[in-house]
Amino acid sequence: MRPALTTVGALRTGGHVQKTLRAEIRDNLLSALREGRDPWPGLHGFESTVIPQVERALIAGHDIVLLGERGQGKTRLLRTMVGLLDEWSPVIDGSELGEHPYEPITSESRRRASELGDDLPVAWRAREERYFEKLATPDTSVADLIGDVDPMKVAEGRSLGDPETIHFGLIPRSHRGIVAINELPDLAERIQVAMLNVMEERDIQIRGYVLRLPLDVLVMASANPEDYTNRGRIITPLKDRFGAEIRTHYPTELADEIAVIRQEADLVAEVPDYLVEILARFTRALRGSSAVDQRSGVSARFAIAGAETVAAAAIHRATRQGEEQAVARPIDLETAVDVLGGKIEFESGEEDRADEILDHLLRTATAETVREHFRGIDFSVLVDALESGAMVTTGEQVAARDFLAGLPALGESELYDEIAGRLGASTEGERAGAIELALEGLYLSRKVSKESGGGEAIYG
Repeated sequence: MRPALTTVGALRTGGHVQKTLRAEIRDNLLSALREGRDPWPGLHGFESTVIPQVERALIAGHDIVLLGERGQGKTRLLRTMVGLLDEWSPVIDGSELGEHPYEPITSESRRRASELGDDLPVAWRAREERYFEKLATPDTSVADLIGDVDPMKVAEGRSLGDPETIHFGLIPRSHRGIVAINELPDLAERIQVAMLNVMEERDIQIRGYVLRLPLDVLVMASANPEDYTNRGRIITPLKDRFGAEIRTHYPTELADEIAVIRQEADLVAEVPDYLVEILARFTRALRGSSAVDQRSGVSARFAIAGAETVAAAAIHRATRQGEEQAVARPIDLETAVDVLGGKIEFESGEEDRADEILDHLLRTATAETVREHFRGIDFSVLVDALESGAMVTTGEQVAARDFLAGLPALGESELYDEIAGRLGASTEGERAGAIELALEGLYLSRKVSKESGGGEAIYG
């Protein structure tokens, strides 16, 4: 709830204590750790690696640069920093830089504070308003980040020597807040030079002006290590001004990979856990493949987009076939690979084998998932039925009811129920997907054959 105090006099009477930004972040972080609260919600796989390093850097009051390949959660980590700020913070009402009422830093705010005294109006800024983010692009200018002379203010009659003719850029406007610069090496070197004084001396230089503004700002940045060393770079003096350089990474555990997909994917249909697991294993296999250019990385967005594509295939089938419930099945994985292959960069000479590599790694991920969930089940009665001439047809446009109706009868065997039970499948669509996974596992282990094409597959 927004505080009700509206003047600096009331703020003092109420006992408000001013803190520097770094002290505020440090105190809130230590308070969360002391109380056992997670200061980093939504981050998976960084608990024992990246997070402890970030926490130590923040406690030390350091500016931070995060180095990591695409899709490793760098931006999410930066945005999570907002939670370490106070929920509400007082500012001088109307202040261009959001100055604290106890410490005005611009000439305009100092003049107002001198004239109004305890009646200086106070406004309250929510923590989200104190986080500023900028994607570094080659066309970013010094005016964007630091500031420039405002011709409109000059036209109003002020002289060029008047500091109030300056229009402040993003970093000064982030005073008492966090400024995050994504893909820092993409900034031209001359723009990076303009940040040097802000990072160390905390003053700004604009077209001959030198303003001694005691800026209280925490600078965060992200960079791709490949850009960092080759295509672009962080100039050495600026790199030296970051107190901490922290490497991020992809999830090291399968469970974390799955958690990221579940958290980030916007699914329009039900995607069973085993399909998400296959996509997670598939993504991890791509990251370990010598045929894939690992310098560009295999982003977590690959698996996320895969899950969303699988869900879209399921709802597409359900709509056309009149199914009440849209549930993704293993056959839908092929549609995901068809549209996602272009997101992977292969090593030179491997491009012609891209489809073959993707197909092989997807089969490997599927086989590993089958072994994990169906270990110990005796499939002999189903294999015997297929060897006796029975055939099972599935496909992108084969409804779950039609797939189940086409399964061979197994007498008194409860194999289908056992398969469904292993995966917690209860509805018609879930049972169809579970049994389809079992058939695919039998094919991959060479127990049965499969003919596929045109979006259909026939097991026999």
